[in-house]
Amino acid sequence: MAREMACRKCKRVTTEKVCPGCKSSDLTPDWNGVVLVVDPSNSKISKTLAITQKGKYAIKVT
Repeated sequence: MAREMACRKCKRVTTEKVCPGCKSSDLTPDWNGVVLVVDPSNSKISKTLAITQKGKYAIKVT
């Protein structure tokens, strides 16, 4: 099973080698907490975290 990595730039969680959200390759396995965004336009959490795309995001990325 592929290891989930978090993008240091946008905090999106992925199993790919390049972030599907911002196309960055700066990924890390060191992250904690998760936020699942289904509808970013109507989500208070996505507005607070400045998330504009639906997906799985890490809360803390180191």
